[in-house]
Amino acid sequence: MEAKIAVATVSGKAYYLLVNELKARGIPFLSLTPYENVPLNIQVVVTTEAERKHIKHPKVLVYQENTNPSAIVNEAIIMIEGKGDFETMVVGLDPGKTFGIAVLSDGNVLQALTCSSVEETVNTVVEIFSKEQRAAVRVLKVGNWSPSYTAELLPLLDAALPRDVTIEIVREAGTTRFVGQTMHKRGLKHTMAAIKIAERRGQLYRRKGAEETR
Repeated sequence: MEAKIAVATVSGKAYYLLVNELKARGIPFLSLTPYENVPLNIQVVVTTEAERKHIKHPKVLVYQENTNPSAIVNEAIIMIEGKGDFETMVVGLDPGKTFGIAVLSDGNVLQALTCSSVEETVNTVVEIFSKEQRAAVRVLKVGNWSPSYTAELLPLLDAALPRDVTIEIVREAGTTRFVGQTMHKRGLKHTMAAIKIAERRGQLYRRKGAEETR
């Protein structure tokens, strides 16, 4: 896949954070210094405030150092797609002793993280849907590999989430079989399983009071 994003900075810390975020999502990118010419295939350039003046490109995003790089990567994806809103946002949730969460918008992985408790998971999912309100279709897909955790989560999420969010229950068989070689990476198997859950079709969970809101 051809790179459409360029990271143009000589700041070691900024480069490290931005590149790690892009690599974690599997997004191809080009590394440049602020003084190099930007190739024609690059649609968005990410740089720092101090280096912005050196970039000759119509679409430049400025990364504020010491901030979470996920937000600016999200913005870059939106700019590449040429639209201000997402059509579909799907949150995949892998329940268990460690809870994996993945956020996909129009098929692109925007965020992947883990939580350590039911309460933290519910709060995190609610916060995600509160921040990302631009999608026309919003779906939460919950894996069923750990039935007790799934049964505990569903009513809590149902009560807390906006009524326009559709909830599905997804069979998890096979979602973790490909992570055997990366078990040493903390939390990776849970976030990768969450991505797979988000990509699968699930069974509709009938939300409490859904009939009254129609």
